[in-house]
Amino acid sequence: MRNTRLPAVERLYGHVARMRAFELALGDLWARGLISGELHLGIGEEGIAAGVVHHLTDGDALALDHRSTPPLVGRGVDLEEMILEMLGHSGGLSGGRGGHMHMFSPQHLAASSGIVGSSGPLAAGFALSARLRRPGKVAVAFFGEAAVNQGMLMEAFNLAVVWALPVVFVCKDDGWSITTRSRTMTGGDVLGRATAFGLAASHVDGSDVEDVWKQAGEAVERARSGKGPSFLHATCYRPRGHFEDFRPFRLVRTPRELSSETAALMKSLMRPRGGSATKRLAGMTAVVRTLGASARHQFGRHKDPLTVAARRLSQDRADEINRTAE
Repeated sequence: MRNTRLPAVERLYGHVARMRAFELALGDLWARGLISGELHLGIGEEGIAAGVVHHLTDGDALALDHRSTPPLVGRGVDLEEMILEMLGHSGGLSGGRGGHMHMFSPQHLAASSGIVGSSGPLAAGFALSARLRRPGKVAVAFFGEAAVNQGMLMEAFNLAVVWALPVVFVCKDDGWSITTRSRTMTGGDVLGRATAFGLAASHVDGSDVEDVWKQAGEAVERARSGKGPSFLHATCYRPRGHFEDFRPFRLVRTPRELSSETAALMKSLMRPRGGSATKRLAGMTAVVRTLGASARHQFGRHKDPLTVAARRLSQDRADEINRTAE
């Protein structure tokens, strides 16, 4: 068995905090007009990403959707290269040609795509390659709940079960398909879909990184040991809408779920203080604790994975991690 002992809460909290700091930094760069086009942030999904990715080792593969940065941060992909890619710079991960929805890191066997559901067949391909060439290695696919209505993802479920592929399918369910309630467009339920294909399926609260870690560990170990694929249904809440400044978002969320305080505070804290944006990024984790009160307003009655993890630490320890997280 691998990774069977729960890591120190501080370590998981550190991963979540680093992912959050990076997402907030990206949002600020987009607001400044430095990142063009749409920007799909994974704020609210960090507990899922950290809990799953923590189990991966060299040789394991990641197939990601259009919210790829939290898992990539967790896998140790170079932050500067990711930012340069989003800025369209030749020094980016894909030479500045892919942007934030098409991030590729061959070194980490990680790839993302903006095509909904495409992470499923990509992960199945990664898993087939692992079974044939790298026994003991696994593949993980991340996607939203709306993707379960895509034929290619259901085909991937089918082949993964028939061929007993070492793959873990992770569904990040925030209940919304852009502006449509997911429950109004999906027959049955998501977990039932996976079970019907014969996948070993389970549900977890995605805001609790420790619970995600535990269930993801079982799924990853099942894949490593040759027992076949699994499906992890993780619920979460994303407070920022489908993409940054997504105005229809304001029409479908309640006032309690919205707050301009976080955005205003971030703009205040992150005004240019000299140096490049990439150099300032190194110190951004320190603002995470400062944003705590505003983040609670932003998430409203919903649970923030960063706040949930912080409750298991002392205030001083959480502050220390925020100051020293890389």
